[in-house]
Amino acid sequence: MRDPAAEDLRLPDASADELRAAVEQAAGDRGLLAGRDGQAVREVVYRLDQGTLRVAEKTGSSWTIHGWIQQAINLYFAVTVSEHYRAGELQFFDKIPPKQQLGDFRVVPPGVVRYGAHVEKGAIIMPGYVNIGARVGAGTLVDTWATVGSCAQVGRNVHLSGGVGLGGVLEPPGARPVIIEDGAFIGSRCVVVEGVLVEEEAVLGAGVVLTSTTPIYDVTGPDEHLIKGHVPARSVVIPGMRPRNFPAGEYLTACALIIGTRKESTDKKTSLNSALRDFGVSA
Repeated sequence: MRDPAAEDLRLPDASADELRAAVEQAAGDRGLLAGRDGQAVREVVYRLDQGTLRVAEKTGSSWTIHGWIQQAINLYFAVTVSEHYRAGELQFFDKIPPKQQLGDFRVVPPGVVRYGAHVEKGAIIMPGYVNIGARVGAGTLVDTWATVGSCAQVGRNVHLSGGVGLGGVLEPPGARPVIIEDGAFIGSRCVVVEGVLVEEEAVLGAGVVLTSTTPIYDVTGPDEHLIKGHVPARSVVIPGMRPRNFPAGEYLTACALIIGTRKESTDKKTSLNSALRDFGVSA
């Protein structure tokens, strides 16, 4: 197996603008991948792996999505070939190897971080999975059988509980990935997909399912308030059901309910569990 980080496969001295131009050229003509543009694609994935590039970045209160980096990840599958990999007694056959540089964060067997993902120092990956293009912040715990999909962005000091599923996205270029901001707590068996944004220090109780069209009702005031696509900062969210009429009759359909906010007075080290206990929510 050749090291995918080998310099002769990449363009170490290229600027981000040069890489972007090469990627966009290759997206229009894949025949160019045999030359310099293919090296540019490999360089982008290497920089994702090292953490010097990322698919999405927060500027002020908004997120910028770099669609050309998503294009580069898609093109990377075209410039690599499937090979055999081994981790102890386990064997794999894939186009992208598991990440090799694991010194700054903890990985518990058989947890896997794929090459092209970046995990910051001090994070812990239990037997879960972090896919290419994803980013996991310092102090974050990816608990047992939790998955972080391609390009998903997970902030610092986040807790992804057992069995959490964060969806991935590579196309169309520019599509927002799932984003979990700093300090959030995602309860057991939650599913967050289709570019949903969970803002800072929000708490999702066990079993919450959020898609881009899932109705999220804030029921903390005298009148409900409908939200879609994002969870406001410090919100405490639980699964809910709403009646809906169909030609065959009335049925209950899934939604999510914002039932409160985390208290400012609660110490951050214990606030995740405390917030859940305050509202009688399962973790």
